[in-house]
Amino acid sequence: MNSGSPFLLYARSRGLPGAVAALAGTAVVTAWAAWWLVSRPGFDHTARLPVVVLGPLLAAAAVGTSLHSPSDALDRTAVRPWWRRRLLHVLVGTALAGVLLALAVPGHAERFGAPAAVRNALGLAGTAAGAGVVVGARLSWLPPTCYVGAVYLAAPDRPGGAAAWWAWVMQPGPEAAAWAVAGAAFVLGTALCAWRGPRRTGS
Repeated sequence: MNSGSPFLLYARSRGLPGAVAALAGTAVVTAWAAWWLVSRPGFDHTARLPVVVLGPLLAAAAVGTSLHSPSDALDRTAVRPWWRRRLLHVLVGTALAGVLLALAVPGHAERFGAPAAVRNALGLAGTAAGAGVVVGARLSWLPPTCYVGAVYLAAPDRPGGAAAWWAWVMQPGPEAAAWAVAGAAFVLGTALCAWRGPRRTGS
């Protein structure tokens, strides 16, 4: 066997090819939706807000659910520690999501363009990874979805202020407070997932 076979086995056991396909599909749909919204009469680039929120949410769901292991008992009794693989898994998945979504919504960096999409992908992927430790990888999409749904309804129309901290997914791209929260969510969620791994949820 070649030295890369353990990583190929890991990728296949987690269904990573399917997750990559889901990320690519999400980017294509996001790009189309962003173009369609801006092309509507009377709309401008600010109409892309739903796209830079929902696109990263779908990408985060793909990253989070791909952490599910079909052989959890074997993983926990393995001789080699799994935290490196889990860490690399989340980092590579999030990086791929960020790159694809940045390409999907180019321009208008000052509002709802690539920076907002990348920030939201970063924060929501970390949230999904951390949620997997609590509710399991298969349901890791649920906490970030509940958060985004609540914030989408409750966030004020005017960006900035206190909302930049609790409604960071709704903020324009350059908002520093929103980046701080998203970065913290990614670091904490990724570290927790790498350390503990997703919760066992039965067969």
